[in-house]
Amino acid sequence: MAAYFELILVIATLVTGLVWGVDRMVFLPKRRLVVAGLPDVIEEEARNAVLQESALVENCRGIFPVIAFVLILRSFFYEPFQIPSGSMRSTLLVGDFILVEKFAYGVKLPVLRDKIIEVGLPERGDVVVFKYPPEPTLDYIKRVIGLPGDTIRYRNKRLSIKPACVADNSVACDKFVQVTIDIISSGDFVDDGYPLSQANEDLLGINHEILFNPAASGQSRYPNAPRGEWLVPQGHYFMMGDNRDNSLDSRFWGFVPERNLVGKAVFIWTSFEFERAPSDWIPTWVPSGIRTERLGPIGQ
Repeated sequence: MAAYFELILVIATLVTGLVWGVDRMVFLPKRRLVVAGLPDVIEEEARNAVLQESALVENCRGIFPVIAFVLILRSFFYEPFQIPSGSMRSTLLVGDFILVEKFAYGVKLPVLRDKIIEVGLPERGDVVVFKYPPEPTLDYIKRVIGLPGDTIRYRNKRLSIKPACVADNSVACDKFVQVTIDIISSGDFVDDGYPLSQANEDLLGINHEILFNPAASGQSRYPNAPRGEWLVPQGHYFMMGDNRDNSLDSRFWGFVPERNLVGKAVFIWTSFEFERAPSDWIPTWVPSGIRTERLGPIGQ
């Protein structure tokens, strides 16, 4: 839906701007010439009536600056997103509304998504919104685990990374480094009746929280690589959800091309609870409360 909204916004901006611009540059000068040729006895009110733009032009003149501002803000600076699923718990919850920094990974043209200005590239641990590779009209949000050239291994719920060898690499690149985790609690989060373990994960220097189900299988079903091990191609990224056993991510459908990156999630600007029983007379989609304690920057 976001892709269609962006297209509609671009078309609306072009149409309203074109209508207003053509009237201002072509038809308004003609109306002024008509008024200049009127006899002096013609009243001011009649002259103003001749100069008056049509209702269509008047509406376009009022709408164009607004939607142009929204288009520029949304396309090049910040775009709002809603978290629809629990794949990023506990970092992001269902009902969180976030701002995504669009220029973090380069300035791109709206709709076409061609990069026109290089700004930066994702870093390991970034929480990123991207176009879902199997269906690019959908927006997904996950965490960057593997950078181009990295080898990722996920076995028995333990993540290991062999970083790509680069000149300024501060981590050994000739062997796998197992990512350490420290259990924080168990049972505070539940998926389908199963209590989840909450842990702090040290992602080669980037600390963040993850959830996993001790009762679920830890192996990946991704068919195009050795079982549980992936070499990230150049220009691509390996993404995983923080809710490790409830996330459809790179373990299952592959890598995210750089072109699919939308931006970096940076801020939670509101967060709604949806804790209503189906038997309540108020629809379940109506928020039951606001989680003000969640508002603020999105940490690692």
